[in-house]
Amino acid sequence: MMVKSISNASAAAVEMQLAPMTTTMTDGMHGTEKPPEDGSYHDMLAFGFGQPVVSSADGFRQRTVIGEDDRILVTQTKADPFRRICNLLIEGSLGTYVGTGTLVGPRTVLTAGHCVNHRATMGGWAKRIIVTPGQNGTERPFGQFASTNFIALDRWVDSQDPDYDISCIQLDEPIGEKVGTFSLATFPAAELENRKVNICGYPADKGGMHQWFHADQVLTVGPKRVFYVTDTFGGQSGAPVWVYRDDAPDVPIQIGVHAYGTGGTPSAMGIAANSAPLLIPEVMEQIKSWIAAAGE
Repeated sequence: MMVKSISNASAAAVEMQLAPMTTTMTDGMHGTEKPPEDGSYHDMLAFGFGQPVVSSADGFRQRTVIGEDDRILVTQTKADPFRRICNLLIEGSLGTYVGTGTLVGPRTVLTAGHCVNHRATMGGWAKRIIVTPGQNGTERPFGQFASTNFIALDRWVDSQDPDYDISCIQLDEPIGEKVGTFSLATFPAAELENRKVNICGYPADKGGMHQWFHADQVLTVGPKRVFYVTDTFGGQSGAPVWVYRDDAPDVPIQIGVHAYGTGGTPSAMGIAANSAPLLIPEVMEQIKSWIAAAGE
């Protein structure tokens, strides 16, 4: 398939033979800026009321702690793999939001599609995203990086298809060379069933400035999404969903991008589960192309 490019500057459209299709938005403007130091992010429980505040970019469907809240505060964000997990401060036309992403290449941050393009909460494309690897409250040990260069799968941009809710943010600085990157893999469904999956991100109900981690059981695996009872909340969209191989118990391997709470699980499945689009082969090929393009 062809890559479809949308630009609000003079960047030329690029065509490649890839699947699935992608949509790109870039204005070439990059820089660094610190968000305010005077408080934590706040979760907006109803969009459209009062003055804009920082909220989760993912709406009500992603706000799910299942049963008891078993999330654990991460205090050592300079350690692996937490240093590779990024806080996203997302500026949209309708407000400012918090999300999560992971470094998967020197200049590439993988996240949920709705963290860069969401009609309901952002009115379309984000205007700018400030990326902070390993943020720990007001501590930003690896610096901050502002970007307006975003790419999302066409199936997300065109139809908001939850199975393709995946995107990336491209940075000018190769910070991934310093903090490291997540390994990515496609796992057959049979290898994911009955595993525990790990998720860590920046939930808005905890202030949106600290990482919170939980690992719990996979309930079922569909052709393009994995469903689990690992606790999450708004702001953790875009967080890595990772596993460990039996023969490499210390190597985290990302197999999906967290995007949905129980409200995003089809009712016909009859389960209460959070979920993530899987890194299926066609998506993996696309991500590889994004990483390669960011390195140019």
